[in-house]
Amino acid sequence: MPPPSRFASLRSRFLPADPVPLWLGWLAAVVVAGFAGALRLVGLGEPARIYFDETYYAKDAYGLWSHGHEHQTVENADELLAQGQQEIFTGTGDFVVHPPMGKWLIALGDWLWSLFPFGSAMTPEGWRFAAALAGMISVLVLVRLATRLTRSLLLGSAAGLLLALDGLHFTLSRIAMVDIFLTLFVLAGFACLVIDRDKTRERWVRLAEAGVDVTTAGWIGMRWWRLAAGLCFGTAVGTKWSALFFIAVFGLLTVAWDYGARRSVGQRRAFLRWFGIDAVPAFVQTVVVAGLVYLVSWSGWLFTAGGYNREHSAGTAPDWMPGFLASSYEALVGLADYHRRMMEFHNGLTSDHSYISAPWEWLVMRTPVMFHYDGEAVGCGTGNCVTSVVSIGTPIVWWISLLAIAVMLAWWLTLRDWRAGAVLIGVAAGWLPWLAFPDRPTFLFYALPMLPFLILAIVLMLGLVMGAGEESPRFAPYTRALGGVVFGVVLLLVVANFAYLYPVMSAYPMDEGLWRERLWFDVWIYGNGGS
Repeated sequence: MPPPSRFASLRSRFLPADPVPLWLGWLAAVVVAGFAGALRLVGLGEPARIYFDETYYAKDAYGLWSHGHEHQTVENADELLAQGQQEIFTGTGDFVVHPPMGKWLIALGDWLWSLFPFGSAMTPEGWRFAAALAGMISVLVLVRLATRLTRSLLLGSAAGLLLALDGLHFTLSRIAMVDIFLTLFVLAGFACLVIDRDKTRERWVRLAEAGVDVTTAGWIGMRWWRLAAGLCFGTAVGTKWSALFFIAVFGLLTVAWDYGARRSVGQRRAFLRWFGIDAVPAFVQTVVVAGLVYLVSWSGWLFTAGGYNREHSAGTAPDWMPGFLASSYEALVGLADYHRRMMEFHNGLTSDHSYISAPWEWLVMRTPVMFHYDGEAVGCGTGNCVTSVVSIGTPIVWWISLLAIAVMLAWWLTLRDWRAGAVLIGVAAGWLPWLAFPDRPTFLFYALPMLPFLILAIVLMLGLVMGAGEESPRFAPYTRALGGVVFGVVLLLVVANFAYLYPVMSAYPMDEGLWRERLWFDVWIYGNGGS
């Protein structure tokens, strides 16, 4: 049996102390998420019409809910919905270029909204309700994740507050688009992997303390949290294909953590055990499970008739196949051809949109997207009233994240802290792949899935500043005080920056002169199209 000192060393390395009781951590997460939810739900129905890409997603969601697949709509469908009419379909399946999961969630939110005494189906509040819920839940998940990573309830709550007060997250939580769902499920999948990492290390400690020779141990139990991550990642890729970037890097990350754990407990020649017991099952639990979830997300198209390309392979099944197998075969072949057409669309996509933003511009907030603008609004008390929804990240958050990324990189290179490495990988997965497609039109809101990782970088950096005095007792009071000041100033700047931009992001009527003052650069107003 290993000596007791080894147990203590393994426990201290594998099981950091929890900062606060579990109930208090959850209470803080619920409070911060509730604040985020209130911000997003107030005025959710403004503007009181379909705007920007809601013209695709809201109507596609209604088609899914009504028929099981997306339907083509009449030319004046947006105007009919604004008048409260819901007979908008032509009866023909429509070609879509994104998987259906996010649109199913929009439809589910619309149905939930209709159950409230004050709600009704296919209204602006209804088709935006799911996005608001997703925004609120993503804040809750980030608080719990950041608390686990930093072992600080203060920093965990700050992470949730930063996400709640980011303008990009705010605007995409109040519009019927699917990027907020992609962000939620990517974040939730990563959180599940972090929990799996902690739970696995806890098992190693308990085995060692029970007298098991961990240097030769193999399988240590079912990895339920990693399976949950696979479910989340499947839902994410069922929302947008760009989730595949995250699945790839996080799949490699989780097995790297496993290999590090086996080496840390003293296993020699651990590679074979790691490959057969950890890596192969991890592939099944993340990639294979995600693939199955993705296929399930297409159930509406598979099990109904009339969807676009649904009859493409009718009659092509081999004669020896029984009826159910033959129909399943034909449906899957048709779905594969559908995906080929979707890929061709994305590969050949071009646009001269004024608000196109190259990936290198995202972190500096160069070109936000004007989702909505009304230059003839009323209600601000002057003759020149406007309303707008400018989808822009809170600049202070994004600009500070540039420094935080540099700090994380230095931290990982010098001390190999796993948290810094994980955050950098999350940022890289949400950003670097897009640099490989310089000719493809991209927009700022494509950056939303990497935002939680930028915020994690910020709070980890703040944690370093606030804890700088731990190894120097003489100066600890001063460095901790300085860290507290930096922490407070950052949060106050973010609050002030969000409050300043809130009217231009929320369709709030205001004087045109004041509106222009808040949009500091012409490109924030006109995009790349000039004045």
